[in-house]
Amino acid sequence: MSQSLHSVSNWFSTQVLAWYDKNGRKHLPWQQEVTAYKVWLSEVMLQQTQVTTVIPYFERFISRFPTVTKLAKAPQDEVLNLWTGLGYYARARNLHKAAQQIVAEHEGEFPTEFEQVLALPGIGRSTAGAILSLSMGQHHAILDGNVKRVLSRFMAIEGWPGQKKVENALWQVAEAFSPESRIGNYNQVMMDLGAMVCTRSRPSCDTCPVASKCQALTQLRVTDFPGSKPKKEKPIKFVYMLLLKDRGTVYMYQRPATGIWGGLYSFPEYSTLRELEEHLLLLNMEEQAQDLEFKEEALFRHTFSHYHLDIQPVVVEVKHALNQIQDAPDIWMPIVGFEHQQDVGLSSVATKLLSGLI
Repeated sequence: MSQSLHSVSNWFSTQVLAWYDKNGRKHLPWQQEVTAYKVWLSEVMLQQTQVTTVIPYFERFISRFPTVTKLAKAPQDEVLNLWTGLGYYARARNLHKAAQQIVAEHEGEFPTEFEQVLALPGIGRSTAGAILSLSMGQHHAILDGNVKRVLSRFMAIEGWPGQKKVENALWQVAEAFSPESRIGNYNQVMMDLGAMVCTRSRPSCDTCPVASKCQALTQLRVTDFPGSKPKKEKPIKFVYMLLLKDRGTVYMYQRPATGIWGGLYSFPEYSTLRELEEHLLLLNMEEQAQDLEFKEEALFRHTFSHYHLDIQPVVVEVKHALNQIQDAPDIWMPIVGFEHQQDVGLSSVATKLLSGLI
């Protein structure tokens, strides 16, 4: 760090709060009639997701589950269904578990102590600080992706924030810059600056309230900060997905609670076509296994954070009734109107495949 924290901390918070008063976001749905529950829900949804995408999901979610208790009592399938398309489904599962923990341990009232909030599933140090500062005015620093970008540029902190040494340096700055008063407004403006001004690419340095003392700008190296994650080529995996159709419905089963698409309904998967054909034979579907046809152009790629998944859908018409196909909860999903099945959580891949059957 090329400038001392003490010498700039008061100046920094004064500048960004003045910018917040004129330009900050104050009309988002979770900023109206603020509660810890609303802030918690918004913070979880905003992880890895932009505000414009989150707003309609938040509004539907809060309409269906207006309180922590209602969320806790809901079936997980219904929670996952409302999350369909938002991605990173572990967030929804943890949200549901945390609501149940709040009911069990705090009588349905969102906890007010930092360590209690930190103990909830899916909540880390920054999220806990955001919830308590934005909803209750408690003095806690935050360090989400937007804040990391603003601070790493302002102080010219070298390195990838995912490295512990770099993260610790950023937390030191975040704590030092947090003002004693208006902590909720300050934390909000830090997120706003990262989202609206100090963006990942093409930052608007000419409108930034702290540009005059930004070390990255002084060095003409703004886009060098924060440092990039060391590149590693993503592996490619391949899978066949079996879409069994029967009179306007398609077979789906519920995936295990852990792993990708945990708890969501999906289609049977096979690593080889031979494995798929053998399963059809086991289901007494000899004719379908022998006369298997599918279109190569239907192949598509879905990318996760750690790998690419190439998916080849295989559509088979069922000509007689079948017993349970997978050793898991299963359903025959109506193809037309599937999006209205409120008690079934679907991944974006499942939604895409179902849409292709219509």
